[in-house]
Amino acid sequence: MKSPTSVSADLDLAAEVREIPAKGHDPKALLKAMQGMREGDADWRGGRTFSLVYSAGEEHQQFLKQAHNLFFSENGLNPMAFKSLQRMEHETVRMSAGLLHGDSEVVGTLTSGGTESILLAVKTYRDMARRRRPWVWRPEIVVPRSIHVAFDKAAHLFGLRMRRAPLLDDGRVDVRALKRLIGRNTVMIAASAPQYPHGVIDPIEEIAALAARRNIPFHVDSCIGGFLLPWAEKLGYPVPRFDFRVPGVSSISADLHKYGYAAKGASVILYRNMNTLKHQFFISTDWPGGIYASPSLPGTRPGGPIAAAWAALMAL
Repeated sequence: MKSPTSVSADLDLAAEVREIPAKGHDPKALLKAMQGMREGDADWRGGRTFSLVYSAGEEHQQFLKQAHNLFFSENGLNPMAFKSLQRMEHETVRMSAGLLHGDSEVVGTLTSGGTESILLAVKTYRDMARRRRPWVWRPEIVVPRSIHVAFDKAAHLFGLRMRRAPLLDDGRVDVRALKRLIGRNTVMIAASAPQYPHGVIDPIEEIAALAARRNIPFHVDSCIGGFLLPWAEKLGYPVPRFDFRVPGVSSISADLHKYGYAAKGASVILYRNMNTLKHQFFISTDWPGGIYASPSLPGTRPGGPIAAAWAALMAL
């Protein structure tokens, strides 16, 4: 902690900051300045930030901040060190799986958001294909043209080729065209429930049946719909089946920080069973620092979002 004489109360942010200050500024002055910096930001409280901010109201926001701050410094990388986070992640996965009609075999992990969930699904099915189908040198993903661009990012990072099927007039993928794109190098198929450009649900049951016949993993990107569609269905709206009730659906991604109203960043990636999830893990046993194991992409896993995700589901 700095002594009072080393703290500067002068704070002029008119010019761009390019160097760490020689003397630290007064925390209260910094917070006031930061509040001022927000004046030009988008008005998310006024509902002007679709896909960026999802809020269940100010009271819930304040509750999330408290839950998040209780685990502000904890790190979920080592579940043995922070068993509370391990429990909350496990229970959040179980609650999410239950909402999406998964049985007791469904497993998964929390991630930092929909993009990481999609990256992990692509990485998992690539690695699973490497083990089960080593003759596939140029793995491919077959998707609708409307699929989220996170799949493009995943294909770029992990060395897969994207094959895109056209859309019908209603915005859903043309399943017959998608079927023609499937080949010996296809390691996964993906579709959306719903997709972003038009907000429509791809014909999940039809694609799942096709994937099951070809014994190809099928991922449903329900990052925006996973915590919305089940409630619409409960209210009596006609929602086509898209979740683990559909045979052939291998995995689902759903964002807690969207209509799960959790704090950023929090998403869940769910798989039918551990035989698939194990291909997501990264483990190194010959590092001089010892055994290193990571269930998802980051090393450090901030405890705050895990705690807030659990708290959001429990509170709402």
